[in-house]
Amino acid sequence: MTLDKLLKSRVPTLVAWRTSVVAVLLVVTWGYLELKSHAEPIPVREPLEQLPYDIAGWSGNREPDFDSSVMNVLGVDDYALRSYRRPGVPSVGLYVGYYGSQRQGDTVHSPLNCLPGAGWVPTEIGRRTLSVADGGRQRSIEVNRVVIQKGLDRQLVFYWYQGHGRVVASEYWGKIYLVTDAIRMNRTDGALVRVMVPIADDGREAEAVSEQAAVSFARDLFPLLGRYLPS
Repeated sequence: MTLDKLLKSRVPTLVAWRTSVVAVLLVVTWGYLELKSHAEPIPVREPLEQLPYDIAGWSGNREPDFDSSVMNVLGVDDYALRSYRRPGVPSVGLYVGYYGSQRQGDTVHSPLNCLPGAGWVPTEIGRRTLSVADGGRQRSIEVNRVVIQKGLDRQLVFYWYQGHGRVVASEYWGKIYLVTDAIRMNRTDGALVRVMVPIADDGREAEAVSEQAAVSFARDLFPLLGRYLPS
């Protein structure tokens, strides 16, 4: 068995393992937050519907809203679901979901838990570091990088957790920060940002083209997010 096949064969096992660990963390987190639950301050922010449709040469379109069954599962308080296009590069799908409070069981959902339910299977799971502009300075953020497949279709996915001025790739650290911020700031708000780009074929060159589109869009998007995902 080649190394590539071995790694792919282990992906479902890794996903199942991380799902179990996340479930335990969620139970512990919910229990703690229930004990500490009291009114949270409401941070000043703009609604995600005001996120620009024109971003650095990218032209956006609103995708159909989630139906009630999806909303009941997500439990999200505000979200943007868009597609963006720029000449000469693949189209980009954007989802930003914001939770005003995560004390009552509605918490940020990892794409690795949700996408398989829609038939998408992760074939590559890793991380990528991006250099982005933030308030007039450059900073490095680490994001999750996943390649998913359904039948012959493939997509490249970047996603990260964002809130309180912090960007986190690890879901486990996200849960830890959720508890510490609840103690320190009496806030449990937070968001998931997900960028998806279709891959034209099964070649590495097509994957690289899609990844470059995802990198470019994420860099153009990030400086705008602070208005909608408060620090």
